[in-house]
Amino acid sequence: MRLRALLENDALGLRLLGGDEELDRSVRGVMTTDLRDPSRYLTGGELVLTGLAWRRDAEDSEPFVRILAGAGVAGLAAGEAELGDIPDDLVEACHRHRLPLFAVHETVAFATITEYVVRQVSGERAGDLAAVVDRHRRLMTSGPTGGGPEVVLDLLGSDLDLHAWVLSPTGRQIAGAGAPLSAAAGAELAGLHLAAVRSGRRAPHRAALGGTTYSLFPIRNNGRGGAVPPARDVRESVLSDWLLAVEADASDWPAARLDLLQGVTQLIAVERDRRDAARTVRRRLAQEVLELVQAGAAPAEIAARLRVATPVLLPGLGTAPHWQVVVARVEWDEDGTSRVPGGPVAQALLEEILVDPAVTGPDSADRIAVAHTGDEAIALVPLPAAPDRADGAAGDAPDGSSDGGAEGGGADGGGPALHADALLAAVRAPLSAGLGDDGRLTLGVSASVHSAEGLRGALEEARHARRVAAARPGRVCAAGHHELASHVLLLPFVPDDVRRAFTARLLDPLREYDRRHRAELIPTLEAFLECDGSWTRCAARLHLHVNTLRYRVGRIEQLTGRDLARLEDKLDFFLALRMS
Repeated sequence: MRLRALLENDALGLRLLGGDEELDRSVRGVMTTDLRDPSRYLTGGELVLTGLAWRRDAEDSEPFVRILAGAGVAGLAAGEAELGDIPDDLVEACHRHRLPLFAVHETVAFATITEYVVRQVSGERAGDLAAVVDRHRRLMTSGPTGGGPEVVLDLLGSDLDLHAWVLSPTGRQIAGAGAPLSAAAGAELAGLHLAAVRSGRRAPHRAALGGTTYSLFPIRNNGRGGAVPPARDVRESVLSDWLLAVEADASDWPAARLDLLQGVTQLIAVERDRRDAARTVRRRLAQEVLELVQAGAAPAEIAARLRVATPVLLPGLGTAPHWQVVVARVEWDEDGTSRVPGGPVAQALLEEILVDPAVTGPDSADRIAVAHTGDEAIALVPLPAAPDRADGAAGDAPDGSSDGGAEGGGADGGGPALHADALLAAVRAPLSAGLGDDGRLTLGVSASVHSAEGLRGALEEARHARRVAAARPGRVCAAGHHELASHVLLLPFVPDDVRRAFTARLLDPLREYDRRHRAELIPTLEAFLECDGSWTRCAARLHLHVNTLRYRVGRIEQLTGRDLARLEDKLDFFLALRMS
């Protein structure tokens, strides 16, 4: 389509502010962005839609327009909802760079323009798939007659014989046509996609998995749904965008087919906006509850707010659930010397992490309420109470706290509780790829509580557990409440120089001896302590004669000057091994 077609459609209500002589430019696609530098997402020929959130002062317009012109975009359409009239500095910058500029009236949604452009472009360049665009309305329709992303994916299969899946950043399948991807394949494809985007490679990204070639297309989140704001940093956007995985090698596709797939991703992005809008209610509920908890509000007031939240998060439950609190934080390395918080991307990540990986579909997160406060994302997770505890009479501590149930299922009658390590098991690999070498995700999980009085303690417990996780090595770390009552709580906070000196004094003589004699003193020490000093059990475990074991332990005591019959020396060795 040509740019002038935008002016011929009265329903779009666009006003041309400059670039009359350039209206015969071809439009190959449409992109919505509020990034200061969206160049890595531009391939040329796009109509760029922007709400001007990137503009802080007049000096910002020139570099933004220069980037668009250099990328070969067809034109720029700026919304009037943020600033009212389009700033003169933006008009002048577009004039200097011969970039056509349109004003979008505040009553016109970007989704309307996106739909029109995609319909026109796809209709002209892929007539054989006009049905995909013709049925875009169904993509926007809820209810049993809707169909969502599956409608488009089904048509890709029937018209182009392409098998495709929509995946979350962790590889969870959101939609698919035909046989579902395995959880392992989805996670691996997501990890390859995240790594490719972080490296700056242009989409689509080619991935080979199990003898099958896939092409991976990003589905950009423009934040129009209100629940997930558009990320200003590619490091954040890559961790919140969906992706389209197509079972095909797109490297030799003609431009028309690539354009069609880009159009499909834009249609799915519009659907995501609609889905995200539904999350705003749950986020607002979580925010209100947490503000009351942190402000020290009366338990009765918090309980009243929880009664409002329960029907939304657990429809049809009819009884008050138990609750757990999960705290997450994303940080980025800056200049290799300090860490800065990653912003609200932690909120989107935590919502994704808390979804049961065995559940498919975009609505499987409907029972998760996550707020973003300060530099943290905080989730309020409902756990349905067991039927025999529905009256709250049995097992309730006077202060409303948990009566000691461990993660994974509590003795207080709540449903299956969240376990810190289990939460990250399915998502650690893809998220590590997305975080790259400069990002970290840390997460803390509280015990379950069954009344409003226990929420403040659960929040502090989850925050403390997250700090324990942050003291550990690794890009993706978690800790649970059960770790706060053991030596695990203390070890991460031992200064590095003290840690090195302590372990070197005890273990270096053994390591050196093992290196020279291949004596396996370190493995022997570990097994001896794990067997609680039992000679027979340790010898059986190591497949040694007891006399051989006694010789090795004697050699350990001789090299270190310690006595493994003494509790104090056993404890020192135990801590040294843990800290090493």
